[in-house]
Amino acid sequence: MDDITLVLRMGRGKIVIRRIDNSTSRQVTFSKRRNGLLKKAKELAILCDAEVGVMIFSSTGKLYDFSNTRSHHFLSFT
Repeated sequence: MDDITLVLRMGRGKIVIRRIDNSTSRQVTFSKRRNGLLKKAKELAILCDAEVGVMIFSSTGKLYDFSNTRSHHFLSFT
C-alpha cells in the first residue's frame, strides 16, 4: 500500500510563472514553447476538425503563425 501511495504523490513539480531574466534562456524557452503551442494547434485542428488559427509575436516582433483554413479567414479576426 505504501508503494501505491508513493506513486500517487509523484508528479511534476509546480513552477512559478515569471519572466526569465537570462535572455538566452528566455529565447530557448520561447522557441520550445512556441513549437509546442503550434503543434497543439495542428493536433486540435486534425482531431476535432476545427478551424484553428494561432499568431505568436516574439519579443523582437517576428510573427509565427499557424492556420488550417484559408488565410483571409484567419486575418479577418485581427
